[in-house]
Amino acid sequence: MTALDVSPAAVSKKSPKQRRGTELWLLAFAYAITLGAFAQVDIVLLDKLSTDFTTFAIVFGLGLVGAHATLRYLAPHADPILLPAVSLLNGLGLAMIHRLDLAEDLQPADPDYVAQLGWFVLAVGVFFAVLLLVRDHRVLQRYTYTAMLLGLLLLILPLLPVIGAEINGARIWVRLTLGPRTFSFQPAEVAKIVLIVFFAGYLVVKRDVLALARSRVFGIDLPRGRDLGPIVVAWVASLGVLVFQQDLGTSLLFFGLFVTMLYIATERRSWIFIGGFLFAAGAFAAYQLFDHVQLRVGIWLDPFTDESGNGFQIAQSLYGFASGGVLGVGLGQGHPDFVPFAKTDFIMSAFGEELGLTGVMALLALYGIVIERGMRTAVACRDSFGKLLAAGLSVALGIQVFVVVGGVMKLIPLTGLTTPFLSYGGSSLVANWALVALLLRVSDAARRPPDAARREVVA
Repeated sequence: MTALDVSPAAVSKKSPKQRRGTELWLLAFAYAITLGAFAQVDIVLLDKLSTDFTTFAIVFGLGLVGAHATLRYLAPHADPILLPAVSLLNGLGLAMIHRLDLAEDLQPADPDYVAQLGWFVLAVGVFFAVLLLVRDHRVLQRYTYTAMLLGLLLLILPLLPVIGAEINGARIWVRLTLGPRTFSFQPAEVAKIVLIVFFAGYLVVKRDVLALARSRVFGIDLPRGRDLGPIVVAWVASLGVLVFQQDLGTSLLFFGLFVTMLYIATERRSWIFIGGFLFAAGAFAAYQLFDHVQLRVGIWLDPFTDESGNGFQIAQSLYGFASGGVLGVGLGQGHPDFVPFAKTDFIMSAFGEELGLTGVMALLALYGIVIERGMRTAVACRDSFGKLLAAGLSVALGIQVFVVVGGVMKLIPLTGLTTPFLSYGGSSLVANWALVALLLRVSDAARRPPDAARREVVA
């Protein structure tokens, strides 16, 4: 075989290995770390290993084995790093929720950790279902406008009477009563994924048109006026979420996501400037018109002027980070329960106190690994839709982490989003596992040997 041999056999030999064995070892490493964290919480706070430890070890371990088996048989060429990184984040989140349950002295039947572990099982089931049903990510492009309609419907659901619910000042929840039990979920978490499918499908078709420049103003290339329609619609929709649902985080996430995907699709920096101008104009108008936006900004600028009132949450979060220092006080040895909503919006503050700056940087590095592997998948993908889909899924995760962690650390105003995989909340956990499943499906197609892909198409 010569150096110039490009036959299918030669290509297959040079193609990336499946590396499912590597993934399994990394999953075992992530599992060991989470078991150690859970055990430390029990030993520090209870002086023994609780029955919850055994339950967690069995259920979480079986969940990871199930997710690994799913990839081994349904997406054998998928990225081997994504699943272990996500699993480690999820496991550490469960350990911290258990630690906060113990601080609240909840009874065995009440802990939020038990509910979150149940959501983890459901999330792994959804992970399996997505990979089973979506055998080729390119099929999703057929449903571009269906995804748009579904996404808008999901955003509107919390505004409907009876089922819509307002919690902590934001109307982003839907409540359904089935018999004696009431279930709540955030439709925006699912809307995030289906709107990414819409953005990717739309931009693949309109990319060339949107890349055209008809005029130049102050050194910035501007597209035709009629081509500004999509970004204006995205801008108005994000402002609608902000105004009617009082949800600053979701508004920022959707608009930032669309502008970033638009830039990736067209490679024109002018869209970044246009998006930045529209964001600044919308933010200024919202600040002038709406009291809840003024309140958020005021708390952000100086939470200590009303430390016992509106600024209490962010002030306690900053105290927690300060107490943790560089190495933290140790799992189970701090007071993260002093921060309201520590299990949801402010779980990063809990990690900051007990694991310190080092632990927070490690968690951010894990998120960085997930995002980097997602963007690598986008670069390696052979079709334009897959490239934009993988990039959009990665960017959405990155924006959400930035917005949440930035708000908790007082870098930007608080937004109310949950920290992916760490925070308590079923809808967020299930949706993000579905997001990772789609990313792995694109990764499987990108890493699959070309000759194997051809055989699959023929079959």
